[in-house]
Amino acid sequence: MASLAARTSSKALKNVSRTVGRSTVSPLAASRSYSLLARSTVAAKPKTTFENVRGVKTLDFAGSKEVVYERADWPLPKLHEYFKNDTLALIGYGSQGHGQGLNARDNGLNVIVGVRKDGASWKEALEDGWVPGKTLFPIEEAIDRGTIIMNLLSDAAQSSTWPQLAPLITKGKTLYFSHGFSVVYKEDTHVVPPTDVDVILVAPKGSGRTVRTLFKEGRGINSSIAVFQDVTGKAKEKAIALGIAVGSGYLYETTFEKEVYSDLYGERGVLMGGIQGMFLAQYKVLRANGHSPSEAFNETVEEATQSLFPLIGQHGMDYMYAACSTTARRGALDWAPIFEAANRPVFEKLYESVKNGTETRKSLEFNGRSTYREDLARELKEIDEQEIWRAGKTVRSLRPDYKQ
Repeated sequence: MASLAARTSSKALKNVSRTVGRSTVSPLAASRSYSLLARSTVAAKPKTTFENVRGVKTLDFAGSKEVVYERADWPLPKLHEYFKNDTLALIGYGSQGHGQGLNARDNGLNVIVGVRKDGASWKEALEDGWVPGKTLFPIEEAIDRGTIIMNLLSDAAQSSTWPQLAPLITKGKTLYFSHGFSVVYKEDTHVVPPTDVDVILVAPKGSGRTVRTLFKEGRGINSSIAVFQDVTGKAKEKAIALGIAVGSGYLYETTFEKEVYSDLYGERGVLMGGIQGMFLAQYKVLRANGHSPSEAFNETVEEATQSLFPLIGQHGMDYMYAACSTTARRGALDWAPIFEAANRPVFEKLYESVKNGTETRKSLEFNGRSTYREDLARELKEIDEQEIWRAGKTVRSLRPDYKQ
């Protein structure tokens, strides 16, 4: 979780990020930092966290050996040399497009953006300093100019636009995804990559906004990499290099299939769907038993997000348990197996729904509607108007670092 100072610095540097392009990267500066923006905020410090000498290694994850690739193996001069003849054509400028594109640009690579001319994404790209005719183009022209085609359109848009885009992915280009969705569920999306190009994946484990924020802080998000098709024999190396270029601090290997299964499953489970459901259930029981909205919210959400969850992220679950009172610890230890037993059947049902394509078909149907934005806005409005989150707005306003 970013500190107040880090959030303030990130906000203050937003406008700077829109003007930092390849031409502004001096060889000296490029050799020292993966974020010129982060560097400008810590100029007085002799070292930053990512300057530690760390590289590819095999680590023991709870008894399972896995290879991890780290940023130190790809210093910026090496990245620049590796991609000196490449143009990264970033197709789509949503959350991931924004974060990955700006990071790669700040890292000094040759990046262009391809979106629908004069649409909402075109206007956002203009605000971020992409220049029509130089670094900003209609989609078809961007693909024609690019050597590495980064398809970061939404899953539904990838499916609907593929018949037009596929013929443009010609031999010698590389096709890049940040989600295995379209390729793995080809029976539903009809996205079948050409057989004569490398097809790779770099999937940051977080939103595109987080990809950008962590990069500007000089940290870097963790990402998964995968190879679907290796024509040149260099697809894996290319995926690793691109992972570092778009702002990753370290990378794990996976497959397109495992990435999309775990991603859809996690989002519907504890990352988003499950946590909203548990928050709401606990809050409603507290309210039904006479607790005030502020007390119910504090005991359900505020303490979790502001006190306990950060401890888990920093030190692990056992540390969080040890840091709590003996009464809290005892009750949590007793009830955790009960919650696991109650929830496991739900998670098993969820995983099967992901694996058999049910979740994919639901997503494509909803996200492909002409009324998609209106329907989504209505559902989000329903959440926003739930008492738990209305109470939360007042609770958040009491935080010392609160900013509207």
